Amino acid sequence: MTSYSTFTEVVRERAGERGGADAHVFLHDDGTAEHVSYTALDTAARALAVRLRALGAQGEPVLLLYPPGAEFLRSFTGCLYAGAVAVPAPLPGDRGERLQRVSGILRDTGARLVLTDAANAAEVSLWLAMAGRGEVVCLATDVSAAGTGPGPDAYEDPGTGPDDLAFLQYTSGSTSRPRGVMVSHRNLLANQEAFRQAFGTTPDDRFASWLPHYHDLGLIGQLLHPLWLGATSVQMSAASFVRRPARWLRAIDTYGVTVSSAPDFAYDLCVRRVTDEQLAGLDLSRWRVALNGAEPVRHRTLDAFADRFAAAGFRRGSLCPAYGLAEATLFVSGAVPGTAGVRRTVDAAALERDELRPARAGEPVRTLVSSGRVRGHELRVTGPDGRELPPGRVGEIELRGDSVAGGYWRDREESEQAFGAVPGGFLRTGDLGVLDDGELYITGRLKEVAVLSGRNLYPQDVEWAVREMSPAFAAGNGAVFTVDAEREQLVVLQEVRAQDTDWEQLRVLARRIQTLIGQDFEVPAGNVLLVRPGTVRRTTSGKIQRTLMRKLFLAGELAGVYEVLDPAVRGLIRPWNTLLGNDLLQPAGGTAQGTVW
Repeated sequence: MTSYSTFTEVVRERAGERGGADAHVFLHDDGTAEHVSYTALDTAARALAVRLRALGAQGEPVLLLYPPGAEFLRSFTGCLYAGAVAVPAPLPGDRGERLQRVSGILRDTGARLVLTDAANAAEVSLWLAMAGRGEVVCLATDVSAAGTGPGPDAYEDPGTGPDDLAFLQYTSGSTSRPRGVMVSHRNLLANQEAFRQAFGTTPDDRFASWLPHYHDLGLIGQLLHPLWLGATSVQMSAASFVRRPARWLRAIDTYGVTVSSAPDFAYDLCVRRVTDEQLAGLDLSRWRVALNGAEPVRHRTLDAFADRFAAAGFRRGSLCPAYGLAEATLFVSGAVPGTAGVRRTVDAAALERDELRPARAGEPVRTLVSSGRVRGHELRVTGPDGRELPPGRVGEIELRGDSVAGGYWRDREESEQAFGAVPGGFLRTGDLGVLDDGELYITGRLKEVAVLSGRNLYPQDVEWAVREMSPAFAAGNGAVFTVDAEREQLVVLQEVRAQDTDWEQLRVLARRIQTLIGQDFEVPAGNVLLVRPGTVRRTTSGKIQRTLMRKLFLAGELAGVYEVLDPAVRGLIRPWNTLLGNDLLQPAGGTAQGTVW
């Protein structure tokens, strides 16, 4: 493709080439669709860029707080045109983790300008005032500025270069201390080319997504990549998908979508929630790249989705497991479309010792799904001593290449640890993986691996085993982590259906979890909390926030509808119960207490 120095150049050229063709289509919950042509996007972006330059936004972080919709894309493009540093983030809301997260982003960026729409401007302004940032300008970009100043014809190129920042991508899960990945135009362009090479995307492709625009896969893979190509993106809200997963599949059918991405849980949700009646009316035969990424990819999910939607023309080879992270802009590796993908069934005990060994007859096994081959990066796997490991050995994934970002915004310490700690310019990803015959297998997160009795226990393996053991757990989330209470101990949180809260049934389920973990993973499970639906937190991409759940657990802020806790752990998280006795503080109809087993 033609060489460009900035992403802005690409969008401006696509506008000239594509004209009145759809750049973006947003599907509202009421069934209507908003179409934005390339010409209209370019005109709106130039008009906004003039206003932003007048406000001194060039080179400065600008917070973008929008509900799902086309206005975000107009504003993001306007920031590019103005040479401003766009900072996509969710609307703050009035409480909870989202409010904390966005307030943290505001503090971290030091932004003096916030963009939103007219419907949310008053609430955003109130939030700024309550956050002690009343001096920050809040601009409703969907309110016309016609007649109040220069229009789009007054636009002037800001002279942005390849190493200037295009935007800040705040990593999912960051709350009180967020980390904004500094993505330059060079990073973004390099990653777009890697994505194209991996999946063979062209201007004739059509993209669809429900992922939030502030999530890296939703933004870069599903909104910006179509612009880079000159293709069309179709989007709906995440809430619309969660309420009715069939809407995502219906959009793929209606708009002839060929490329759509989602985390593993979304494919699983479609298998469980799309009815036979909804399936009967679907045609998914044009969907050639069904990217599965942003969380661990399960072979059972791939098989179940392929089997379930084969009747709608979906091809098994369209499923493309992939791996990426915000610190590398987005994409790192992916399976080749049209192939069956690569899997390895390996010896589970050897994997716990960080080795990839063939399965042994009669011994426990684990099936790994390849995230494909690396594109546009130099990748290596290293051990705890920093030395590169040979193929077949599990270690930390390190990356080098033009897609790797320059560090975290205004955070020298964290930047040095991730981006500057390794000689040769390699990024420490914090992800664990193994290379085998050129294929990359992701095995877990470095900080989340539980080390018990000298063995590596991957939390996601335990979580899925628990979830699959009973229909009472099938629709819920789980989180597994360890705590230090006299010794390192495993803690299992699992959501349970509201109708399955009979005390005796809960007791049986908890004991079954303990038995399962003891037999299948050969470690004691002295701490099991069965909790209400919605208790286990996930990021916008569906990743279990194990670190946050561990923090809440240790703070004594989690209570199960049924609990089995080791006395040392109970004393750690509920010291008042230990001192005064459980019965004194146990409310009527409150949490059921189990015994250690």
